[in-house]
Amino acid sequence: MSLLDTIGSMFGNSPQGGGSQQALVASALEFINNQPGGLNGLVQRFHENGAGDIISSWIGTGENKAISPDTLQNVLGSETVTNIAAKAGVEPEQVTGLLSQVLPHVVNAATPNGEVPADGKVEPSSVSGAMGALSALSGLFGNKNA
Repeated sequence: MSLLDTIGSMFGNSPQGGGSQQALVASALEFINNQPGGLNGLVQRFHENGAGDIISSWIGTGENKAISPDTLQNVLGSETVTNIAAKAGVEPEQVTGLLSQVLPHVVNAATPNGEVPADGKVEPSSVSGAMGALSALSGLFGNKNA
């Protein structure tokens, strides 16, 4: 089972949108890896938009600082958020809400020794340990079996 399958199963594959959340995570990983510099490029983007201390905490070995959806919207920009939302089939407000919870865990798991990989790429295998922390996110989308 792939990382994305695992994440998708955490959100449930209900008709209410479990597939959308899987698509959102896939889009987020694709976004990180496809921007110039990969994770290094994302780090630079955070620094350029006044949130360098936040992403640095995710890379470091200490406690991860939280990021608000509004701050994440500012860092990524409306066009990026809209593009990720379109690929995932969800509203932009959902994108920033979910990514504000997911990105700290993904970046932290991808940098276990406090260093960004030389190529800046986030490998799915490097973030598989973050799955337990991400499982709590299923409640954000109100997935119910009833």
